[in-house]
Amino acid sequence: MPTHTQVPQVSARIGALVVQVAAARGVEAQRLMTDSGFAPDWLSDAEARMPLAVEERLWNRAAELTADPLFGLHAALAIRPGAFDVLDYAVRTAANLRTALHRLARYNRLVHDLATFEIVAQDDIVRIEHRFDGAGTRPCRQAAEFTLASLVVVASQMAEQPVHPLAVEFAHAPADDSAATQDAYRAVFGIAPRFGAPISCVVFSAEMLERPVPAADPTLSRIVTAHAEQLLAAHAPAQEGIAEQVRRLLAEGMSNGPMSLAQTAQRLHMSERSLQRRLDDEGTRFADLMDEVRRELALRYISDARLSLGEVAFLLGFAEPSPFHRAFKRWTGMTPSAARRARQTG
Repeated sequence: MPTHTQVPQVSARIGALVVQVAAARGVEAQRLMTDSGFAPDWLSDAEARMPLAVEERLWNRAAELTADPLFGLHAALAIRPGAFDVLDYAVRTAANLRTALHRLARYNRLVHDLATFEIVAQDDIVRIEHRFDGAGTRPCRQAAEFTLASLVVVASQMAEQPVHPLAVEFAHAPADDSAATQDAYRAVFGIAPRFGAPISCVVFSAEMLERPVPAADPTLSRIVTAHAEQLLAAHAPAQEGIAEQVRRLLAEGMSNGPMSLAQTAQRLHMSERSLQRRLDDEGTRFADLMDEVRRELALRYISDARLSLGEVAFLLGFAEPSPFHRAFKRWTGMTPSAARRARQTG
């Protein structure tokens, strides 16, 4: 949880979706970004994060410029697979919707510092409660409606048929009580929501959540969830030195190939020379950090019998298994297969 001195941030992919949907509705993208403080460079940067305040300004300004008080609700309909990278794939490769929701609750921190989902099972129903993990803070209306609507939209896409909740509740007040507004909510949720509730939530039947997902991919699911665990473990704490920041960035990008010194310096908004100097001040080197991160992740992955050694090599950024095997033997004095056997029999 962010400390009181840390500015809450969210994935800029959320902002990019808002800009995309608003532009499709005729809004000038540059005007929306300028008015909201959203940097254009964030549109193409999959790793960028933006302050929570920028996200809220984006939602509210997009609603104003489109003259659509239900902009957040309608924006959820534009969600497509991959929109939120690792989190999205971890959710969509689950065997059933219940597992997908539990993955959302676990990995949502990858895209939002404050937003949390709590899954509460009650007899034959399951409540998914959405709130901000911080005293006195709550999602703005557009963001809250987008979030709950996205649960229904993504669940329907995964199930390959409409998925309707038993109930939907929002902590905020409604935009208005017109028949047209009520119809808009019913078009997404299948029912009219309740407003002014203690907590925003959506309620599903337990039986429906247990139904198998037709396109579930167990192999891809193992790889994606392992990568999500890697990112979660590396997620930035409130205060960290430059070496820890480098370690986190290396871990986050490892499965896309080793990040170079130049790329890392760019991500940290400093020159290569400045990065090297600051690492020297903390008594380490970039190459040493790269090696340490790979070694730690390798030992973690080897313990997971669900991952093949080829998948482990891929997650560590090795183009082929053989360089991984040589590196692992240098780190531990044994081959990956021997280490896995030792851990299984130990």
